[in-house]
Amino acid sequence: MSYVVFARKWRPQTFDDVVGQEHITETLKKAIEKNRVAHAFIFTGTRGVGKTTTARIMARALNCEKGPTINPCGECASCKNILSGASFDVLEIDGASNNGVDDIRELRENIGYSSMGGKYRIYVIDEVHMLTKAAFNALLKTLEEPPKNVIFIFATTEPQKIPATIHSRCQRYDFKRIGAEQILGYLIDICTTEKIKFEKSALMLVARKADGSMRDSLSLLDQVYSFCQDNLTEKEVRKVLGLVGLDVFNTVMDAVASKIAAPALGAVQDVLYQGFDLQEFLLGLQEHIRNLLFARIPGAIEARGVEIEPEAAVELRKSAERFTEGDLLRMSEIVRKAENELKWSAFSRFHVEIAILKLVFLDRTVSIDQLVELASRGVPPENIASLVASTMQNASVPASDTDLKKTEV
Repeated sequence: MSYVVFARKWRPQTFDDVVGQEHITETLKKAIEKNRVAHAFIFTGTRGVGKTTTARIMARALNCEKGPTINPCGECASCKNILSGASFDVLEIDGASNNGVDDIRELRENIGYSSMGGKYRIYVIDEVHMLTKAAFNALLKTLEEPPKNVIFIFATTEPQKIPATIHSRCQRYDFKRIGAEQILGYLIDICTTEKIKFEKSALMLVARKADGSMRDSLSLLDQVYSFCQDNLTEKEVRKVLGLVGLDVFNTVMDAVASKIAAPALGAVQDVLYQGFDLQEFLLGLQEHIRNLLFARIPGAIEARGVEIEPEAAVELRKSAERFTEGDLLRMSEIVRKAENELKWSAFSRFHVEIAILKLVFLDRTVSIDQLVELASRGVPPENIASLVASTMQNASVPASDTDLKKTEV
């Protein structure tokens, strides 16, 4: 038998298996239990969050020989046919390639026929936003007065392209991006079941790279497992996914703290030499600065604002002590702007180097509270100006109470 990728092998089979969409699965389960299932649904959300999977589970729940039930058996002929794609009562239509008015007219002619053993005839139209305006108009009357036991489920990543007249005839369910922690938990379960050795930090990289998509995370897991073989390590996962190592970001921030440009520019050279993408470098640097900022905010890491290992949190806080929140906010803005403008630059390397130099030579932030405190103590203006100048020159040590006392003298 041919190899089955993780994204297919671990596709959820029941509502309870769907990760991160409890607000939708619980609503659908209660609708089935109360026999209040609508005739048309719009499932919307980014790629790989469970839209089509949920539609298939709902189809089995409604047509199971033991149902309608919130827990389809998966053993009866109806469930097996739906799982294999051989059911005559559940039709999946690709809206991208069947988007014309003639395709919808043909569908309208067929929906009048009775089901072939199931309780409902269910039409799942994927990428429904690709239908033409005429095709949508051809659906209006059918959606307003559908035949008995016919259900439409529309899946889309771009709901704004669906006419309001279609929206008003359907129940809309918004699938949200799945959190990195939830994806990580699911990946750990899979690796444990598949007897794959792993480092938790390696799986966290996969979860972050998936950007809220469970399907993407499973595809990436397949990819990194093929490379790493028996043990998934953070170092090898970074290599496979093209992620810049933390040591590079630490080098850059050390150079920023000490205001020495050469090591920071050398880090950019290393990134290019190792074949990494400069945009990935800027995105990684932006995330690293974000982590440093959150490390300065009491309770942010504990509240899981940043998904990092506890051991790494200690080093992160130590590194963050060299900067103020205001400095980190300005650094984040510089990197964000550089990443956003990189695609328009004809000389991408120089564009990144300019951004790095801006970080290195960034003046230190002096808070208004510090200036007000000095003024209230009667410190002469020229002494305050001297403190501000010396603080800006020394980026590695923020102005402290000791500095304030020295200035008074």
